[in-house]
Parts: sequence; C-alpha cells; structure tokens
Amino acid sequence: MPVITSRDHPLIKQIIRLEGSSQYRKKTGLTLLDGVHLVQIHHTVLGPPENLIISQSYFESPENKHFLRTLFRNVSPKMTIISDALFREASPVRTPTGILALISIPQLNKAIDGPKETFSVLLETIQDPGNLGSILRSAVAANARDVYLSSKCADAWSPKTLRAAMGAHFFLHIHENSNLLEIAQKFCGTVIATSILAKKNLFEIPLTGPIAFMFGNEGIGLSQEIIQAADENISIPMPGKTESLNAAAAAAICFFEKVRQDRELKGLSNIGTK
Repeated sequence: MPVITSRDHPLIKQIIRLEGSSQYRKKTGLTLLDGVHLVQIHHTVLGPPENLIISQSYFESPENKHFLRTLFRNVSPKMTIISDALFREASPVRTPTGILALISIPQLNKAIDGPKETFSVLLETIQDPGNLGSILRSAVAANARDVYLSSKCADAWSPKTLRAAMGAHFFLHIHENSNLLEIAQKFCGTVIATSILAKKNLFEIPLTGPIAFMFGNEGIGLSQEIIQAADENISIPMPGKTESLNAAAAAAICFFEKVRQDRELKGLSNIGTK
C-alpha cells in the first residue's frame, strides 16, 4: 500500500483544515477522530469511517494489524497510510497514537431511537472544548438524551471536544445553534437553572421525572433571560473555601444527583410491589 509523504497531498491539507477550522467542518460535514477508543465506538454505533488514516509505523505493527482486522472483520473501510513524520505534523495532538478517522458529522445521531426526551441539558456559551466534552461525557453516563447548545458555545464536533467526550457524541442527540429560551419554554418537565446566587440548593428539590438542566458560561454563568425561563434556580452547596466550581464538575454533580434520586424512587417502588 502506498505511503503519503508530501505535505501538499490534498488529504493532508484537508486534515489540517478540519483540525483548525469549525467553518470548514460545518461546510464539509466532516470531522476527525483521534485514537483507537473513538474509532472503535464510532464503528460500533455508526459504522466504519469515511477514511481510516494511520501512520506507517502503526500499520507495520503486527499487533495493530490484528486489531484492525478484528475491528473491521465484516467491512473494508478506506485506509490511507502516511509517513510517521507527516502524521506527527498533521495530527491534532502532540503525542499521536498513530490512528485518525475522517468521519461524517452525524445528523442528530439517527442510530438513537426511543421515547421523547426526558432528561435534557441546555448549555449557554460554554466556550472551552474540554469543558463541553466533559459535560457530554457525564451526560451520557447519567443517561441524558438531548443536549442543546447556544450559538456561542464551542464547536461540539471539534477534535478537542470529541477527545474530551470520549465517544459520548455517538449516544446523544446534539443540537447546535439552539434557541435555549424556546427550548426551555417548550420542555415537558422541570427546567432547572444553575447559579451561585440561587437561594435553593440542588439537594432541596425533586429531580425525578423529566428534567432539563441549564448551565452557563464558565466566567459569567447563565444570562438573566435564561434564568427567568427556568422553573427552578439552584446552587450547589460548597462548604469549602472555593467560590465556584468548574462548569463540567457542576454539571456532573447535578446529573448524578438526579441519578441518585431516580434510583431511590425506583427502590421505593420495588419495595411497594413486594
């Protein structure tokens, strides 16, 4: 199989543009996955990538060849090999793993089906891709289904966000450029805003049933307009000496308090049927 060695190759130029430009990702409908874990999850949920891009040394490893044959035993994805030096230059990370995948950005993840949304997340102007990816990862772990991003949020499908989310994208309905006020007003359940100035705290309100949590910008939080659209405005108790929590940490705490309450309610229901 031929090995690409020129930086002027169209694929190399495309990889570099996809890594650095959200506009180019939106225009082409493509993005990049970095590493074995993301490639595996994408293949399991949505099928093979548009192009599997691997470094020469990765391809020449017998162990890696066995892994690729096992993963793609029923299909033969397009595969492109590039030199190690060029792979390091084109890779979106400082220490490349040797495997990238060029994928189409899913259209609201059609592989997911099920009932109407019952656990949603609304994000207003979350700007750090690492925070956004971590929130998506926690949302999936807590069994949320729909995530709505305001127009000024970080790009959900950037390589940085994808790495932080560790495959969570492929188990969610992700809605970008959303009108959060409209979503909050139409949600069939309890809409909860988070604010450090709220008088109620997370552990004082019921979270069973349909819930939509709203989280705001890392520096300024939620806008007043969005807070006013909520049914509840809550804070997270912090007995220590810090003034605030990282947005991703705050989201995880809220999600898993809902998980705890749902499990507790389910346990009480099971006791009642015995």
